[in-house]
Parts: sequence; structure tokens; C-alpha cells
Amino acid sequence: MNYIYALPHLNATLNAISAILLLFGFVQIRKRNIPAHKRFMLTACVSSTLFLISYVTYHSFYGSTTFKGQGWIRPLYFTILLTHTVLAVVIVPMILITMSRALKERFDAHRRVARWTLPLWLYVSVTGVIVYLLLYQIYPLR
Repeated sequence: MNYIYALPHLNATLNAISAILLLFGFVQIRKRNIPAHKRFMLTACVSSTLFLISYVTYHSFYGSTTFKGQGWIRPLYFTILLTHTVLAVVIVPMILITMSRALKERFDAHRRVARWTLPLWLYVSVTGVIVYLLLYQIYPLR
């Protein structure tokens, strides 16, 4: 089960990949390159899905992780973690709705929800990497 301890690193990598793909997808839709936008966004969805599988696997074996930082960083960490966690729950149905509307070619409805989905999804992906860095790199457990 030693691979379990590598999963937080994989999770952060998948979150970073998702964020990059989201940004590339955004750039492509601004250029009106719909096929490239679709590929980037579907790949971001795959990356986020793989993250979710890896995250649940890790925490089902390892349990919760304690933040070791003290001082001013502690309330900052918990603020980031709280907003990240709440939005991570909210973003899943938003992604599903946004993707569904795009795949059904209901582009007006897709655009209306995508204006909210993209920045929230990007926030969740980036703050996921920040939480990882604080937990496992800057204030490591061991």
C-alpha cells in the first residue's frame, strides 16, 4: 500500500493539469476555436474525474490530514480550505450541467452557466494545489 502515500502528489498534479487545461480551453473559445475548446474542456473533465477517484481512494485508506502550520498561516489555510471544499461540492453539478448543455448543443444555456462554472472550477483546481503545497510541502506531516 505504499502507493497510497504518492496519491496526494498525483492529486496536486491532476488539479494543476485541470487548471492549465481550463485556461487553454478558455483561450480557445475566445478565439472561436470550438473544436479545440471542446477537447481542452473534455480533457479537463477527465483530469478532474481522475483527481476525484484518487482523492477518495487516498482518504478512504489514510483518513484525514492534520495541518501543522502555526501563526498567521493557520487561519489563511483554513479559509482557503473551507472555500475550496464548499466550492468543490458545488462545482460538480455545475460542471455536469455545463457539459451536458454543450454536448446537447444548447450553446446559449451553456454560455450562461459556463460563465460561472469556469472561474469556480479554476478556483477549486488552483486552491487544491495550494492546499497540497501547504499540507505536504511547506508544513509536511512527517
